[in-house]
Amino acid sequence: MDERRVDFERELEDLRETFNSGETRSRKWRKTQLKGILMLVKENEKEIFDALYQDLGKHQAEAFRDEVGILLKSTNYALAHLKKWMTPKKIQLPYVAFPTTAEMVSEPLGVVLIFSSWNFPIGLCLEPMIGAIASGNTLVLKTSELAPASSSLLANLIPMYLDNKAIKVIEGGVSIAEQLLEKKWDKIFFTGSPRVGRLVMAAAAKHLTPVILELGGKCPAVVDSLETAMDRKIAVKRILGGKFGCCCGQACIGIDYILVEKKFAPILVDCLKARIKKMFGENPRETNSIARIINKQHFLRLKSLLNEDEVKASIVYGGSIDEDNRFIEPTILLDPPLNADIMNEEIFGPLLPIITVRFLLS
Repeated sequence: MDERRVDFERELEDLRETFNSGETRSRKWRKTQLKGILMLVKENEKEIFDALYQDLGKHQAEAFRDEVGILLKSTNYALAHLKKWMTPKKIQLPYVAFPTTAEMVSEPLGVVLIFSSWNFPIGLCLEPMIGAIASGNTLVLKTSELAPASSSLLANLIPMYLDNKAIKVIEGGVSIAEQLLEKKWDKIFFTGSPRVGRLVMAAAAKHLTPVILELGGKCPAVVDSLETAMDRKIAVKRILGGKFGCCCGQACIGIDYILVEKKFAPILVDCLKARIKKMFGENPRETNSIARIINKQHFLRLKSLLNEDEVKASIVYGGSIDEDNRFIEPTILLDPPLNADIMNEEIFGPLLPIITVRFLLS
């Protein structure tokens, strides 16, 4: 654990001074920085792919779809709409205020702190930056220490493409994050677990700092009918794409478990098995198209979710693991105990429980 104490006052003073100068309020500055992000991503695409493969074993197609491609689209969108966002909007007033007029003017907040997450270590760094820059703020980006290759890459590249007086990158572990939270910010953006999110909000409350928290949870998919072949094809494709096709299930928007009408459960299981084999082949361990678990700690956590006897007994597909390569095979479980950890914790991995229910449909 990183226990070093760092004095961030000089950096924060520089950021505050830059913001107070008014430079970041101009459309020219915002456009220049957004174009810098665009150039950073385009000119270093291969390096980004390599870093994501080192950290998570992400296939190049997945890395482009979920990070590089989204960043290009978001940056171009911000550039296209920047003038409109900055233009004051006329506000209609009640007749009692006649003959006065009013406008709503969007103002930057000041110095922003962004905490990135390890599962999308490039996208969840630069995506919040796009919004912060387009709004005219200065910012500190705290990269994730759990994705060291991506963190190091951004720490090296961002100073080359963006304004160093207004945008700073800080690397480090839990201790560094805690020290950053001791400071006063004008906005905090955090992506991560609800447990850490509570700590971020508690620290922000001391300064009445507004926060944006993007957190995880138990996110179910509900399947109420598989009557037709089209129903089955669409449902299975979307479920598996939203589970195993996105960072090996390590995504807060990934499907955590399935609720399905009991009579359709056997059909669903068979369709899921066939589709997984089509996606990853007969031996998913040998494919390079599925990401790996981020580190040994998270691997052991997922392994422990499967270790309960009754949970093991509910496995209907998959279940093999390779600790040396941090690989867990896409695994389907049918009706594991509802009091088991796998049904009470956010899974955040390639384990997909199916819970059968009886829907009371009118």
